[in-house]
Amino acid sequence: MTTTSSLALPVLDAELAERLTQRLAEVEAALEEAIQSEAPFVTEAARHLMQAGGKRFRPLLVLLAAEAAKPGAGNDSHVVTSACVVELTHLASLYHDDVMDEAALRRGAPSANARWDNLVAILTGDWLFSKSSELTARLGADAVRIQAETFSRLVEGQILETLGPGDSDPLQHYLRVVEGKTGSLIATSARYGAIFGGCSAEIEQALTGYGELVGVAFQLSDDILDIASASDESGKTPGTDLREGVPTLPVLLARQLAQTSGDPADVRLLELLDADLTDDTLLAEALELLRAHPAMDQARIYVMELARQAAGLLEVLPQGPVRDALDAFADLIATRTS
Repeated sequence: MTTTSSLALPVLDAELAERLTQRLAEVEAALEEAIQSEAPFVTEAARHLMQAGGKRFRPLLVLLAAEAAKPGAGNDSHVVTSACVVELTHLASLYHDDVMDEAALRRGAPSANARWDNLVAILTGDWLFSKSSELTARLGADAVRIQAETFSRLVEGQILETLGPGDSDPLQHYLRVVEGKTGSLIATSARYGAIFGGCSAEIEQALTGYGELVGVAFQLSDDILDIASASDESGKTPGTDLREGVPTLPVLLARQLAQTSGDPADVRLLELLDADLTDDTLLAEALELLRAHPAMDQARIYVMELARQAAGLLEVLPQGPVRDALDAFADLIATRTS
């Protein structure tokens, strides 16, 4: 059997892949319906990032988690609605992120703030959050509570990132940011699928934990690829985070190790990390030193451990194509930076 490349998850079973592809088409149509406004400009602004690409990973995880209950469970209308909820929430957060990061591009296209202005981008994000809330209300009180808790964690992660670590440990602070900004919504994606697919409480808990762990691990693996990749493997030019001064797992680990080593290479690395890395020559030197640094292997080990923990949670799921796909995704995360 071969992986279906059009899906954001490595689904090896052809029948399951076909069902997921069909359900994703329904989700796509429902998303388009959800962003319709009486004001054409609002629809245009909301559609801007939705049609700019994106793998629809979160709604796909909703659909796949629902299939853990029984084949075809992803066809339930609540499953499709909850898939739209998580994607609209994710899209809304991107509009706000781009304003805060002063990003000019998103998914290879001009960001909303670059195409229009910050006010339009912020209000469009707010509007998408409101549409997500409207859909959540159709799912019942428990879903509303879960969405509120998720939104709280997501925003808290963004606030923590904005404020910086202060007197706290920079590495632990960064991991809290990733858990809030990324892990929380991916965990809820798996949880919604389990709930509305009809899974047992035990499987719901396992899939929620799995979603949190793989969400964090995938973001951290992107951190590693930003430094380690010689090409555009991570979806952006290598060294982008480093150039922009964004703290990432390998950089934070390297700082920890370099501060006490006394090695001349580490002294130079610390100098570079505190320098203006918009200079291409300095950036190239910093990348070279980081790629050879023991922190890279430490970061890989950390990601592999998260992926191992995630895969371990799947033991309560029945053997079959759903568990195989989730296992394969955890394995992909563990090996994609090697």
